Amino acid sequence: MTITDHGEMCVLVLQGGGALGAYQGGVYEALASAGFAPAWVAGISIGAINAALIAGNPPETRLAALRAFWERASAALPFPAPFEDGWGRKLFNEAAAATVALTGVAGFFTPRWQMPWLALPGSPAAISLYDTAPLRDTLLDLVDFDLLNDGPVRFSVGAVNVLTGNFVYFDNRERRIGPEHVMASGALPPGFPPVVIDGEPYWDGGIVSNTPLQYVLDECHTDPLLVFQVDLFSARGMMPRTLAEAVQREKDIRYSSRTRLNTDVHMRLAELESAIAQLVAKLPEAVRDDPAWATLTARPCSGPVTIMHLINRPEDYESQGKDYEFSRATLSGHWQAGLQDVTRSLASPRWRNRQPPRHGIATLDLE
Repeated sequence: MTITDHGEMCVLVLQGGGALGAYQGGVYEALASAGFAPAWVAGISIGAINAALIAGNPPETRLAALRAFWERASAALPFPAPFEDGWGRKLFNEAAAATVALTGVAGFFTPRWQMPWLALPGSPAAISLYDTAPLRDTLLDLVDFDLLNDGPVRFSVGAVNVLTGNFVYFDNRERRIGPEHVMASGALPPGFPPVVIDGEPYWDGGIVSNTPLQYVLDECHTDPLLVFQVDLFSARGMMPRTLAEAVQREKDIRYSSRTRLNTDVHMRLAELESAIAQLVAKLPEAVRDDPAWATLTARPCSGPVTIMHLINRPEDYESQGKDYEFSRATLSGHWQAGLQDVTRSLASPRWRNRQPPRHGIATLDLE
């Protein structure tokens, strides 16, 4: 249901995280099975690709499109892992990640065989290690861009202008979206080259913020929202014991993108908006010509927002290469984890008995 029984619009917010994005496929499968159809999908990096697969397909083929992408991405490593967990599984994952680094991912990116320092300065080959042309073909194959642009689902993806450093969003309510906008959101350097749009080069939005949550909250206006925020990196974690674990932990912190901070800031803003509205209502008519009055009343109070926070929890056997470990065994595990996390969350009494806030933001982290 695009609109819930509580009158909320459903929004799916998808963080970046490379191979970890299979988790979002499982999340979507569980939400679709429960009847939650997004009216708005926003994503960064791999979240932008998953968002395009959802918004660019009718409801009956969305799951098939997601599966097709992730099966294609894991086609080079389709065999099962020889170990379930422990050091054997960690070695398998590291070997799989190394294979991807050397050979690329089908339907996504291929390695450049010319060394960057031998390429013409300023050329894509001089500033990136991989060619993402296969991703364009995959998007054109699996995404109906006419439907994405003209259909009922709002679509927003974030990228960073290489020249200005400014964060921008490509939104189908403001412009026509093509595969280049999705590719720009996922053009993470130095692996991938920037994508040029209207003469401007863009890199992965995760360089600035790995989640589009702030954009969604800024744009929500007075509509009540139910936001499913899907994070692929967990801000919480254990103290690292090895150099490899230190690299992995740093990556988790960097790409978790302060989701809690964004939520807390908007909670305080909602409280201030409510307090201002109550105060303004008590002011005498004589002050309504004051410019400060216009400033205080220019923006109406934001609508109530409920955020269900879904976080991909790391496994003990994962390594620092987990975001480019595209073996089918691991991707299937991520997908299943997303499905199970949503199923458990929707079965929680806190979810079943929830009441949307009258104003402001309420968060549910049921895992």
